Amino acid sequence: MSDATEHMDKLMQELRRGTITIGVLSQLSEPQYGYSLVTMLGDKGIHVEPGTLYPLLRRLEKQGLLDSKWDTNESRPRKYYLLSETGKEVFDLLVVEWRSIVQSMNHVIENKGG
Repeated sequence: MSDATEHMDKLMQELRRGTITIGVLSQLSEPQYGYSLVTMLGDKGIHVEPGTLYPLLRRLEKQGLLDSKWDTNESRPRKYYLLSETGKEVFDLLVVEWRSIVQSMNHVIENKGG
């Protein structure tokens, strides 16, 4: 593996870590269970490993951004997650910040020095 590829892998991991939360929150205006989120996000080009997603869901729930409930009507019980009222507000604020960051980064990239 070249040095550039090794650096790129590490940097992409850091970048993904910060953006997955917004991606997950964006999909929870309707109740979803973990595997459905992995599939939905993957279909939209955001690949999340279940080992990354489930701890994130638990953390967001503990922070009060998500509500959850178990559905035991199926043969396999599933825990469904949904944005809480606070989660909706936080998501809306994150989207504003995200758009500002993207705009700033596009400006910096397009007007790079050198």
